[in-house]
This record gives sequence, structure tokens and C-alpha cells, in this order.
Amino acid sequence: YEGQGAEHSSGRMERFLVQCADDNIQVVNTSTPANHFHLLRRQMKREFRKPLVVFSPKQLLRHPEAVSSLDEMAKGGFQEVIDDAAAVVGNIDTVVFCSGKFYYEMKAKAKELEVENMAFVRVEQLYPLPKIQIEAILSKYKNATNILWAQEEPANMGAWTYFAMALRHLPIVGVSRNAS
Repeated sequence: YEGQGAEHSSGRMERFLVQCADDNIQVVNTSTPANHFHLLRRQMKREFRKPLVVFSPKQLLRHPEAVSSLDEMAKGGFQEVIDDAAAVVGNIDTVVFCSGKFYYEMKAKAKELEVENMAFVRVEQLYPLPKIQIEAILSKYKNATNILWAQEEPANMGAWTYFAMALRHLPIVGVSRNAS
């Protein structure tokens, strides 16, 4: 929403995610300019076409932390999951999965509170969910006893219920506003 008016109020992530099945669409929430670029490039270069739903707010256009180098733009490809590059693996006991701009808000608060035991992992592609990459990241953090999904939306909105169902074999706890 970001206070931009009624024409911006129809992007309800949970409504799209509940309709996902059999690889019918792609749902993403990019958090860096390079990843957004590579996402659009991937969409055009693939030999097949699937509808692409992107939940990236305009706020990231001006966010001082949401930047990419020219090298990141020129090389590489779309990252479906982005691990926390600043996390010291041996110190991590909590892995926090999130999506989009909420990552930057959580990282800023963690820095302010001097939190060093959490890794903040961005799930850039929500559907199809990159389970192999998610489980590879979790296996990296061997000391992690807590797995969280954090979102700014209320519990009955956003990606929480979808994420919890898709990874129900993991002990994931949702951190969100109360259902509304």
C-alpha cells in the first residue's frame, strides 16, 4: 500500500499464493536491483512462459540499503533465495526467513539491538518455492534451533500460511502481526 492510493491496494500476496499449483505461475518479491533485473531477464530468456507476479514495493527504489553493484548487474542470475552474507555461521541459533523490503527493516533493528545470533534469509521466489535452496541454507546453520518466518502483514495475510504449509516438515514458527 505505502499510502499511494486505491489503485495500489489490490496486491494481496496471499490471494495469489493460494491459487498456485502445478507450476501455473511465478510469485516473487525481489529485494535488490540486480535480482529484479535478473528476474525480468530470466522471464524473457526462458523457452517457456508462465505468468509472473512481482510484489516489490516502490519504497525499495529509494531505500539506501537496496543497492547492487554494476558487477552484480552484469554477472550472475536470479537468486531464488539470498542467504545472509553477514551471518557468522557458528554463532547462528535462529534462522529468520522473510521476503522483500521487510528484510531491510529487520536487519536495521537487529543492528540497532546488536543481535548476532540470527541469520536473515530472503526468499525472493515464493512460488514455485525453492525448497532445495532453503534446505541447503538450513543445513549450513547446524547450530540453529529456531526457524522463523517473519512478515509485516497480519498472520492471516502475506506468505506465512503458504510458507508453513509448503515446509510443514520443518518446525517453522510464524512471526507477524495478529490476524486481522
